[in-house]
Amino acid sequence: MVKKFSTPRGTNDIYPPQALLWQELETQARRVFVRYGYNEIRTPIFEESELFVRSVGQTSDIVQKQMLHLSPQGATRAQGGAGLQLSLRPEGTAPIVRAYIQDNMDKKEQLSKLFYIGAMFRGERPQKGRLRQFHQIGVEAIGPDSCSPYLDAEVIGLCLEFLKNIQVPMYQLKLNTLGTVEDKQNLSKKLRQQLKPFKSELCPDCQNRFDRNVFRILDCKQKACRQIVAKLKLDYTHLCEASREYYRKVKECLDSLNIRFEEDPGMVRGLDYYTQTVFEVCSPALGSQDALGAGGRYDNLVAQLGGPQADAVGFALGLERILLAREEPQTPSGQSLDVFLVSLDEPSLAGNFKLAQTLRQQDIVVDMSFKPASVKSQMRTANKKKARFVVIVGQEEQRQGIVTLKDMQGGHQQQIAVDHCEQAIKRILNK
Repeated sequence: MVKKFSTPRGTNDIYPPQALLWQELETQARRVFVRYGYNEIRTPIFEESELFVRSVGQTSDIVQKQMLHLSPQGATRAQGGAGLQLSLRPEGTAPIVRAYIQDNMDKKEQLSKLFYIGAMFRGERPQKGRLRQFHQIGVEAIGPDSCSPYLDAEVIGLCLEFLKNIQVPMYQLKLNTLGTVEDKQNLSKKLRQQLKPFKSELCPDCQNRFDRNVFRILDCKQKACRQIVAKLKLDYTHLCEASREYYRKVKECLDSLNIRFEEDPGMVRGLDYYTQTVFEVCSPALGSQDALGAGGRYDNLVAQLGGPQADAVGFALGLERILLAREEPQTPSGQSLDVFLVSLDEPSLAGNFKLAQTLRQQDIVVDMSFKPASVKSQMRTANKKKARFVVIVGQEEQRQGIVTLKDMQGGHQQQIAVDHCEQAIKRILNK
């Protein structure tokens, strides 16, 4: 028996009906982002592994557990260097920062406003809302001396406007600040002091995180760890005065846009590069994995990756999670046709083949049967494809130099000279 293949675990096929939903999201994203002055950028789906180690953080779960590496032999042949390792991108920010540096964008414009749409990859344990290949829509605003609470608020507002435009019914904005690098160091000391009495009760991963990256304990999903974290006294006493003022201004800007938010001092995000403002957008429709997306400010990453001093802020939203959170049916009927051509014999098939191409060049959506068949069977096909009109051609129509044009909504049909068919269809469809 010949083996039948299926999708790799943690991946999904996106069939034509669902693909229309994806196209809708992507089209809306482009419309909204362009209004805010963002331009699309496309980066490779794989990069040097070290890029993610240096950006996301050596102790992050992404680097420790979730990176999907390409074959070292294949990477060596492709790059011409011994031992170079490549990885499928687990997130979109690091590749865009790499591209920003490589293209010297800081010398071309004061603020680069970029957006991306594409697949990301992580070695996750597959579950609802968490896949090994998933897709994100995101934006990044990067530029020298561009650290501004107004820009933070604009990026958050852009994120929420997109969700509103695509009719995500319920979502909540959670907001926090991590402050500067020095503020984060103060916070880590404070967390270790509070967690030290409970260290032995933490899960093995979090016992390791205690010394290596204590922030990750706040993200742990283990019940025992979550109960311990719930006892912590988290506030903003670790912040310097400048960070407090910056955060106050961000909240003031959001208030001016009538954007509601919930402050969450325990939200630190799962990537090490964040400083100052961080946020998540959550939906109750997603259950325990409730994040539609997240983002924040990362003012040191460009320099850390060898670039100039440049401040940055951005977000990423998960397309699969957005579709789960939306209330409308997830299986639309598919693309409808303007015209379906019915051919009753070989000569009419040849004529319809040429007519189809002529109509398509006039921006008319056309399909046809590629073998002669009965009118009944071809009309069933036209109905399934939701054709607005059907053009029927057989021996009698050919003899008279006409076609039969049937309105599939009203049932009315008329005979039209074949030479006038194109103009008549265009007139009826208002094209």
